[in-house]
Amino acid sequence: MMTCRSPYIQYMYSYPHKTAYRPMKGISLWDYAHLLAGSGHGLYLHIPFCQAKCGYCNLFSVPGMGVDAMSRYLDAVECQSRQYARILSPFHTEFSEISIGGGTPLLLPESQLERMFHILESHFNWSKDRTLVIETAPNQTVREKLKILKQAGVSRISMGIQSFSDAELGTLGRQHRAGSAEEALELLKLFDFPCVNVDFIYGIPGQTVESLLISLRKALSYEPDEIFLYPLYLKHGAWLQQRLPDSSVVFRQYEEASAFLKGEGFRQDSMRRFVRTASCPEKEGTRSFSECGFGTSLAVGCGGRSYLGNLHFCTPYTITGKDCRSQLEEFMNTKEFSPITHGFLLSEDEQKRRYVIRSLLIRPGLDLGRYQEIFGASAMADFGLLRDWMNQGYAKIVPSKETAYLTLTEIGLGLSDCLGAQLISPQVLEKMKEWEKIHGRKFHNRKDSAIQGHSEKL
Repeated sequence: MMTCRSPYIQYMYSYPHKTAYRPMKGISLWDYAHLLAGSGHGLYLHIPFCQAKCGYCNLFSVPGMGVDAMSRYLDAVECQSRQYARILSPFHTEFSEISIGGGTPLLLPESQLERMFHILESHFNWSKDRTLVIETAPNQTVREKLKILKQAGVSRISMGIQSFSDAELGTLGRQHRAGSAEEALELLKLFDFPCVNVDFIYGIPGQTVESLLISLRKALSYEPDEIFLYPLYLKHGAWLQQRLPDSSVVFRQYEEASAFLKGEGFRQDSMRRFVRTASCPEKEGTRSFSECGFGTSLAVGCGGRSYLGNLHFCTPYTITGKDCRSQLEEFMNTKEFSPITHGFLLSEDEQKRRYVIRSLLIRPGLDLGRYQEIFGASAMADFGLLRDWMNQGYAKIVPSKETAYLTLTEIGLGLSDCLGAQLISPQVLEKMKEWEKIHGRKFHNRKDSAIQGHSEKL
């Protein structure tokens, strides 16, 4: 019987991790386009540009790019979008959720931001009730760009604040300060977007429970609709070198922060997501079930990930400035975007694992009846680990009118990153370890990694 020695193993927001992806041959988007027929699909546009590489960042992002390079990138995105539109045309594809992430999309100048939306409008069909989500950062949240977002019909803005302590922001290598975050939140209130969510980090070296709660109290004064709390991870070449606090200290910060937000009228949907119940249509503060194991999503740009049935694909996972620049240049020189050259084909067992991870870590949890319907088997029989979690008090079965859910308890929800990691298959785990063995040495050998990661100009 496994227990959680540490609550913090790795983020479990998707499965398998990109480090398990490998080169592919003989696969084309033409072969999988039928899975995007009709409506109800997601579209993700990746804008990889950032003002600087934050100390904890292990994402595909490139700081210091000029306007000309950004224009070349949009040229490539437009070329890719045009080709994708031709492939999808026979299937009358409609996208119901469009997400624009990064990087920092609002780093684009106003004219290029307008062009970005024009590309999406021109080449893809959107459902009438579609949602449009975009990420931003305090320094880039300015009036002129918010006007463009409003005109484009953005329905949700996500802003990474991380802390209202200038000392903690400095530790993280963030480029904004608390004052600019407050100014950005004031502007967002003036523009009255349907949903605003803000991100915070706990487990920052030098952070205390009280300093975390001070940040959250400050955030609540601006009435955000959602708050996301992320534990600080330093993996895969992040340049921040400081020693992280003991996991027991970090977990206490999580417990105090989650209790505080729930006491302020927020519903906890996952380890990270807290939703203001007054902003939600669900009754009595409960979240309705939303199946999230088989959604189809197509990514546009360099670094985004696509999910088409049992095929997941993206550009090779990389983090360092040099490697990201190299991939970006390759993307901008690509002429034909239909071949799929790097990804992962999920077996039925891997699809089961993905379905359990994606469902169980978000309330109300894993619909046991739906699992039986899809896979023709019992989730509890397929994964004896789930019964172990129940015995340890991490999960429980909650009956409803038509089905029963396996739901994480309060303690189990806080251990999501540990529990989810226990569901990684031996095959995927081996691929992830292989990637770490090959690439991890490069990260550890970078004597000047802290300097390069923070101030590298491209």
